[in-house]
Amino acid sequence: MDIALERGTGRERAVYRQISDHIRLEIAGGRLEAGDRLPPIRDLAKDLGVNRDTVALAYEELVNAGVAVSTVGRGTFVAAAHPKTASSSEDFRPALSPLTERLLGFERARPQFGSSANAVPMHSLVPDHSLYPAEEFRRVLNRVLQQSGPELLLYGSPQGHLGLRETLAVRLQREGIHTSAGGIVLCHGASQGISLGLRLFAQSGDTVAVEEPTYNNVLAAAHGLGFEIAPIPMREAGLDLDALDRNLARPEVKVLYTIPTFHNPLGSTTSVEHRRQLLEIAARHRKPVIEDGYETDLRFSGRAIPSLAALDRTGLVLHLFSFSKSLFPGARVGAITAQGRLIEALLALKQATDLSDALPLQAALAEFAESGAYDRHLGRVRRVLRERCNALLDALAREMPEGTRWTQPEGGLQLWVELPEEIETRELLSDAAVAGVFFAPGSQFNHDGRSSNGLRLTFAMAEPDDLRAGVAALARVIVERLEGKPRMDRVQI
Repeated sequence: MDIALERGTGRERAVYRQISDHIRLEIAGGRLEAGDRLPPIRDLAKDLGVNRDTVALAYEELVNAGVAVSTVGRGTFVAAAHPKTASSSEDFRPALSPLTERLLGFERARPQFGSSANAVPMHSLVPDHSLYPAEEFRRVLNRVLQQSGPELLLYGSPQGHLGLRETLAVRLQREGIHTSAGGIVLCHGASQGISLGLRLFAQSGDTVAVEEPTYNNVLAAAHGLGFEIAPIPMREAGLDLDALDRNLARPEVKVLYTIPTFHNPLGSTTSVEHRRQLLEIAARHRKPVIEDGYETDLRFSGRAIPSLAALDRTGLVLHLFSFSKSLFPGARVGAITAQGRLIEALLALKQATDLSDALPLQAALAEFAESGAYDRHLGRVRRVLRERCNALLDALAREMPEGTRWTQPEGGLQLWVELPEEIETRELLSDAAVAGVFFAPGSQFNHDGRSSNGLRLTFAMAEPDDLRAGVAALARVIVERLEGKPRMDRVQI
């Protein structure tokens, strides 16, 4: 298949999308017909001089769009055409809302990673599945279903399972957060908590303040809800307090979203003094704060620092918690802690969004935590993460070229690396994939997707030896870029 790929201009579409678009044109022009077999991934990758994962992504996009079908062991084929209705000469193309189109544009700009089994997955924040206490949790789940089966299979309160809220309230109180079971609303992980929290304070057209760089899913939520974004630059000590002061003074800015502990993507943690100053600024401007504490339970070094919610005495802070990173993401259980009228408003939003949560999982989590199993699990995970983080830090110190800087996290699953000479890390993705390592480029954590010489590395899924190998491979790619050595197999993904 003869495909002319555009590369190297910085303005071209991703290579995998160029391939899928070319195939779509071949089908539309009748040069490929229903049932025709597409070239094997290996062969097409060789012909085009690209990574096999790039072709695999193109084929996956075609399959997801219904343009092609894939059969294990046989290959990928052009799908049968959809029958036309008598009243229409072309397929129905529904008009999406402007907000959905905006969100689609944001999602399409995210880097696409292949599924290479040989690449070290230093891009992903998904916890290592080998650490999940699956068998122990299964026994707890079976037990609560046996004891309370029918009542757990009904619709529950939008506030969530009372037993789990009571358990979480005790844990949060130990951390200095003044709350009770009535001050907690359970949700589908911190992700739903972010959307609910933003919707509490802002409507379409309003502006929300976020750190820059920041968690890319809060950017997605803002796009989907029609919010404008006021980026607050991150400094070594935390978000720039002067910039925060200026932005919260703007009437159109309704709320601040922040990750003060084990920041994503930076991995950094702010000081108590920085937190007090942040709260003073927010209180002076009477602007609420959403504190994302999604990795709070994963501290493996240093002393715990009071959360913003623990320091708050005025009801400014909405605090988010999640089991997704500390236990496993499949539970989809998080918690929002708030005060006063905010709880009533959260319950109204929750009721309108999804009625209620999965009570069996929440009940099992309550017993899992009450029994001490969760704390035992945390002890094991923290030891593993400390070992992996130390291996990653040692490898960075040994392998990275002069001028590279990185953060030193006290917990969580990630750290941040800044490369010398303003290297655009997005341009390193394909070379790194070929070399055998995935990372998250800094541009995906900027509100406007602008270029960045930063990148996020995670130690969530890889063992120490793999982390060392991944850093060595990444360092070679960086050095080659600094020295200006061309690579024949360089592609954009």
